[in-house]
Amino acid sequence: MDPEIQKMREVVLVYLDRSGGLQKFVHDCKKYNDSKQSYAVYRFIISINPSDIAELDATLGNYILHNPLQAAQIFQSVCFVAIKTLSLIEQLQTEAQISILLKPTHLPPLPSYVLSLSAYPFNYTSQRFYMSEGIVIAMGTVTKYTQGARFLCTEETCPFSEGFRCIRVHCPGATESATVRTDFVCSLCSSPLQEDMKFRVLGDKQVVEMIDAKILNALKGYSIDKSHFRIQAFTLFLRDELVNKMTIGNHYRIMGIPACVQNGLQMTACIEVNSVQLYKPNGPSFVSENFKYLLSLTSNSCWRFTAVLANIFASQVVPPGTYNTLKLAILLSLVQTCEKENTDYLDLLIMTSDPLVIDRLLNYSLCLLPRGIRHPPSSDIFPSVSKDKYGTGSASIQACSTVLAKGGICYIGDLSSYKKDKLELLQSVLESRTTTVFIPGKKYGEEADQQVTVSVQTNFWSFVDVDSSSKKHIQKENFLIGQMDVSLIPVNLVDGFGLLIYNEFPSCRLSSPVVHHTLKKAINPEAMLYKVSQQFRTQDYEEFILFARNLQVELSSEAESLIQGYYLASRRVRTDSIHGSTLSASALKILISLAKAHAKLSLRQRVLEEDAVIAILLLESSLTLKHGTSPLCVAPNPVFPFDLSDENSLQQRDIYLMQCHHQLLKFISAYSPGIHINTNEE
Repeated sequence: MDPEIQKMREVVLVYLDRSGGLQKFVHDCKKYNDSKQSYAVYRFIISINPSDIAELDATLGNYILHNPLQAAQIFQSVCFVAIKTLSLIEQLQTEAQISILLKPTHLPPLPSYVLSLSAYPFNYTSQRFYMSEGIVIAMGTVTKYTQGARFLCTEETCPFSEGFRCIRVHCPGATESATVRTDFVCSLCSSPLQEDMKFRVLGDKQVVEMIDAKILNALKGYSIDKSHFRIQAFTLFLRDELVNKMTIGNHYRIMGIPACVQNGLQMTACIEVNSVQLYKPNGPSFVSENFKYLLSLTSNSCWRFTAVLANIFASQVVPPGTYNTLKLAILLSLVQTCEKENTDYLDLLIMTSDPLVIDRLLNYSLCLLPRGIRHPPSSDIFPSVSKDKYGTGSASIQACSTVLAKGGICYIGDLSSYKKDKLELLQSVLESRTTTVFIPGKKYGEEADQQVTVSVQTNFWSFVDVDSSSKKHIQKENFLIGQMDVSLIPVNLVDGFGLLIYNEFPSCRLSSPVVHHTLKKAINPEAMLYKVSQQFRTQDYEEFILFARNLQVELSSEAESLIQGYYLASRRVRTDSIHGSTLSASALKILISLAKAHAKLSLRQRVLEEDAVIAILLLESSLTLKHGTSPLCVAPNPVFPFDLSDENSLQQRDIYLMQCHHQLLKFISAYSPGIHINTNEE
């Protein structure tokens, strides 16, 4: 025996003893021994720390990192000796029956161990461990594969015609035909081998497609990064304990061995996954100094900071001071994004006569989030199912815009361009935040039909061009005061969106600043037209949004009472004898989401009454557009009733909002007298 191999075996035994791996191995053996059943293959998972092994023996450490299949054979021989010496599994006969899967706890943090899914050339020939990361864009259903099989020689006089001498075990990247097929021959007498079917060991397998996270930049409507790159989806094989460890749309870091799989006449590069870890990038722990200074300047009012933020936001696309209500709603929706389930969502539906300007503004805003996706009209909004392209015939669920926008924004463009069935599906998703993929069993080789529920964790943005939509249908008559004609879109779908906003500047009377801005940008797209664009850069807003959305906020009792009082009073006044209340059941959730978002945007962790006032004014304005005015009777543009040009205008706005607060308290006391709210007599 090679003395170096013998030395490595000794090191393996020492490491297993010191790390606790030997104790776990003995426990796993006991499970097999207690079953009293003979298997063709006994599979063991051994966790190894490459750093600890390298300290014991550098040669073995290098062997594990760069020749993992050969290193597994060394562990296999040590485990076989241990089983026989300690009589751990009575049924075990040969060393070939032992299958060892090595699982490194980590890899060295060096570039040579990182496999980029977008880099070229792709090194898939060296069968060693690599790290990689990406987003899951397709997932197949779970199918079976052969972990190991027993073969017997057909020549009765051959020693290999009995026992467990011819064992075939799955290797990383190998296809099913590499493990079991009918043309194997005996290595001793060259006679045909025949599988003993009763000893075949099956395991679970799942095919997953992953793509580099750079794909998110390519799917944004507007990108600051002008670099070019090539992106290609990549195939992963999840087996046994890793099956269903991934969720479509999530970002993962994986460790595995690359391989090349023959698929008909084509060769497909893939990764046999060894470990999976959910990747959660840390958000920035700071905001820019300019934002800090602005916050200190406006600290004497709970409303001024967010007013100035909205006023100067997106000055690269629209002039400061224009579309303030819409820009505030966009900022609130941006900070109200999170990848956690059962979170607060804030969807926006904009009625506009200026679709081009609004489209530019929404496209620009998408880029402030890592997961801002503009839905391309040629693809599906929601997940679809197709046949697995790797020859198994099983179903594969394909990702879509909403899944890729997980924890971010999905901008679906002009809502009036979608057909009725798509709008009905969108309405269902807005109500339940889930979508169901139906997999017919007959079509995909399954005994029964399946239904897979996919969680939709994203905010939706959309708009309706009121000029073009008015030509497509007959407008309603007998509108209530303040009500807008949205009859082109189903009523329940409009209610599904958290906020309905009508932008301030219809195309028939475009403001002079917007016209000047558009012309100057057309002449020089890279020009900085305003000083605030240099003081508050797009990157500063990116960092600000990522910081603000990670804040954990809680409702104060005062804000909660105000919200509940308004909600109950509104349900009472917005009720008729035929249709009941026109206030949807989700209105309370929307109010809380708006109030929390305003607190986050103000960089506060406690929702105050002032946040609730802004939330109520925004929702009341939205309800007025849908159903007409109520006794609360807010102004057409209640959050920004006049231009913000200096500190005096901010002071006037504060006075106006305090009056709105007082008016709101009177409204609650009149229409929801059972609610107790502390009022400030001043």
